[in-house]
Amino acid sequence: MYDKEKDAEQSHADQTTDPGFIAFFSKLPSKSPETGTLRLFHRTGTDPFYAAYGPDALYAAQAVYHTNSVIKYLGAGGRTAGLPSVTLKVTVAQMLLREALTTKQLRVEIWVPEPGQGKKCSKFRLDKEASPGNLQPVEDLLFANSNLLSSPVVMSIKLATVPKLTGGKARMKAVGVAFADTSVRELGVADFVDNDMYSNVESLVIQLCVKEVIVATGTISGNTERDLDLQNLRAVLERCGVVITERKPSDFNARNISEDLSRLLNPAYLTTTTSDSALSIPQLALPNAPSALAALISYLALLSDHSNFENHVLRTHDLTQYMRLDASALRALNLTETPGNLGVSTRNTTLLGLLNKCKTAQGTRMLGMWLRQPLVNLHEICKRQILVEVFVEDSASRSILQDEYMKVMPDMHRLAKRFRRSVASLEDVVRVYQVVLKLPGLIEALGDVQTGSGEATTLLEETYLKSLREYLSNLEKYSEMVEQTLDLEELDNHNYVIKPDYDPKLRELAKKLSQVYKEHGAVGRDLEMELDKKLHLENNQVYGYCFRLTKNDAKSLTKKYIELSTNKSGVFFTTKTLKSLAEDYKELSQTYVRTQTVLVKEVVNIAATYTPVLESLDNVVAHLDVILSFAHVSSSAPEPYVKPRISEKADDSVHASQGHGSLVLRDGRHPCLEVQEGINFIPNDVEMIKNKSEFQIITGPNMGGKSTYIRQVGVIALMAQVGCFVPCSEAELPIFDSILCRVGAGDSQLKGVSTFMAEMLETATILRTASKDSLIIIDELGRGTSTYDGFGLAWAISEHIASQIHAFCLFATHFHELTGLDQQLPHVKNLHVVAHVTPSVENLQGRDITLLYKVESGISDQSFGIHVAELANFPDSVVRLAKRKADELEDFGKECNQLGSDLTAQETENGVKIMEHVLQAWSTRINQEHSEDVIMEDTTSPEEQLEELQKCMEEFKPQMENNRWLQSLFSSL
Repeated sequence: MYDKEKDAEQSHADQTTDPGFIAFFSKLPSKSPETGTLRLFHRTGTDPFYAAYGPDALYAAQAVYHTNSVIKYLGAGGRTAGLPSVTLKVTVAQMLLREALTTKQLRVEIWVPEPGQGKKCSKFRLDKEASPGNLQPVEDLLFANSNLLSSPVVMSIKLATVPKLTGGKARMKAVGVAFADTSVRELGVADFVDNDMYSNVESLVIQLCVKEVIVATGTISGNTERDLDLQNLRAVLERCGVVITERKPSDFNARNISEDLSRLLNPAYLTTTTSDSALSIPQLALPNAPSALAALISYLALLSDHSNFENHVLRTHDLTQYMRLDASALRALNLTETPGNLGVSTRNTTLLGLLNKCKTAQGTRMLGMWLRQPLVNLHEICKRQILVEVFVEDSASRSILQDEYMKVMPDMHRLAKRFRRSVASLEDVVRVYQVVLKLPGLIEALGDVQTGSGEATTLLEETYLKSLREYLSNLEKYSEMVEQTLDLEELDNHNYVIKPDYDPKLRELAKKLSQVYKEHGAVGRDLEMELDKKLHLENNQVYGYCFRLTKNDAKSLTKKYIELSTNKSGVFFTTKTLKSLAEDYKELSQTYVRTQTVLVKEVVNIAATYTPVLESLDNVVAHLDVILSFAHVSSSAPEPYVKPRISEKADDSVHASQGHGSLVLRDGRHPCLEVQEGINFIPNDVEMIKNKSEFQIITGPNMGGKSTYIRQVGVIALMAQVGCFVPCSEAELPIFDSILCRVGAGDSQLKGVSTFMAEMLETATILRTASKDSLIIIDELGRGTSTYDGFGLAWAISEHIASQIHAFCLFATHFHELTGLDQQLPHVKNLHVVAHVTPSVENLQGRDITLLYKVESGISDQSFGIHVAELANFPDSVVRLAKRKADELEDFGKECNQLGSDLTAQETENGVKIMEHVLQAWSTRINQEHSEDVIMEDTTSPEEQLEELQKCMEEFKPQMENNRWLQSLFSSL
């Protein structure tokens, strides 16, 4: 991918034994990619580059070059004993920094030379710091030519205590939260009470796609309860894969927050009914969120950038307006990118990748937000469904809108931000102008959509057309300004310049400069060479403006042309006229640029006044892009998706009796799996009726499809509440307030969390959080401990969910004994995945097993784990031993069952009494023997006690031999 040798051998003055820099570097605070920070040094000069030293050099060598051979060692000590150093070209370094921030979740530091130093500088200053949640300092540097496909959100959390309620058992916590999305200049707050598992914090982090969380420093306070709270909070944040940043407790001081917000917020968000600014911002009345907001503003340094003033909005986030998801649900449903693969969503392997047929960056960001914030409002869900249905049915209009309009829409939020920060260029002005030119066609195309119903027509008008017409009217003056000031004819040559006629001075300069191009044309006619294709006019570093021809074409040159030089690119020459013009051209060009710069600034400042309109237009475009993407995916799936029927949340006493609140899927499929190459997906029906079959236990063979079956239900439920069509032939679903999952937890030894502990923590969150309107998905609970403990926990958890919570629950398990729960609770239903077994003649050796991937009612009493081992190519000797041991255990269990199967209750009761007599006699003898010496009772050896027990057993032996229950007990032991 890179020219390793050329880049690694790049010769620079610092790559020597510079003792000054080595001494400077050794005094810097220790930071490395292993501890979460990547540090690069920008070496300026005629050929700028970046350098990494120490641990950062080792990281860069592997991440970029995939070899340590590029590492150079500075200072004394030999080849490998000095300071490791790696040089990086500017473009390569920027790519490395982008990957570190978005994919690897690292913080980055960029150091630049201190001013006033010579070529061989040894002292640097920290120029830019950025983190996964705060990309502002490096956004223009690293993301100028690439779109941000997810908004970097940073959150600040303030914990407080809640007065204990009398008789209350659960420990509740007060949480104040502030968050910021710097890409759209939005601030938000939330204040709520949480449990000791911080379930609400987890849901909020997922809903907002938080990349970084700020907490107060100091994990050890001497207060055991507070320390436990902080540990639990950190565990939740780490489970969500966010970066944790510690700040001083003094930063969480809301003393000046009112004044700070009055400077940052758009005046439209401040009321003028009172002179007290604290009262004009309702969010400041929250108990804990203002302190978190103060820390957030300080961390992002929002007040240090004047472009932030009066440009932010502040909103209050309500957790209850969206479906709640936990971190396990994100993994189980393959919703978006995994924490280790942030920002890189592989097509068709995640729901985001599958549904993302968006043509714009803002559409992709909105799609990601919708997937993390499924709706719980039936009216809003239906509005999205109607819009999707319109474009599913009118595929022609959908194609026109996607290919001719969405595809050319730039990221207007980012453009607006560039205008506000006064870093926009004429190219940005032109990109907005091109959007304005597209608006009339977009409005016309939307007006031509065949809706089929008055409701759909009204919805299209309210959602898109009304707003677009308003924005077009507001941007008419913008178009006039661009057409009057910019030279639109030069756009075809990708030149963004002010029209010469716009300013008299520019007109005069342009006239003089045009003489060079006239000479170019005259020479072309004389030599009969096509301009720019054969006869090139170039600004050479040595000769200034001159002409160039290839060596073959240069044979036609006559003596009146002055040859300058010849190299592999061709022959350079000039004329007397061009030579005289070239001397003045440089000065004229510089004067033209200076004159134009002033005018460009004026044009950009005028364009910046339209940023509110651009941001509002951007939201409408993003919404339309996502709806079109849903329609595209729903239509182009292997089997077209259908519009699901959504009902309100079920109420046990009302809706359930009327048939509402049911989850019924006909021919349900997993949307991501059915599009995988080489897979012929087997659909299955799902029927969960409130109070009748709301809790379902699924058993069956390994690899039989249990996990796919239960997860596809969760994916379909989420897609329905996002507003998308679903992969079924027919679908009816209630509105779920949350989807909670417990699937395949992994070890985290570095954090001291085992598989079983992670499993229990996730399950505890479910039990604390779930309601009767939740959807719970549990896959193989209890495998991380002994069979007996695991089964006991699985039974207790299942019974609690089914009898106390009454949530919809899909429970896949290999504990076949768990299927007995349906005998105790009428609304528990047993299902199993079907496998066809053809037994062999020889004791099941070599039996043929065919997995059918169909789910049917009833119980499966086998798991076929050994069959899976055979599929994994285990050695034959291992498979045979496993079968033999499994048969021995099975026979052992049968013998025990047979021994006790024909016993009467009287025989069992008599056997228990005999053993009671034996133990009482043994205890009496021990006590009588040592009654006069208390110390002897404590010092009796085990051998002596066992001898007394054997004597007692001999005395009662005739009675024990005549009791069949005792005989079966002894034989099993």
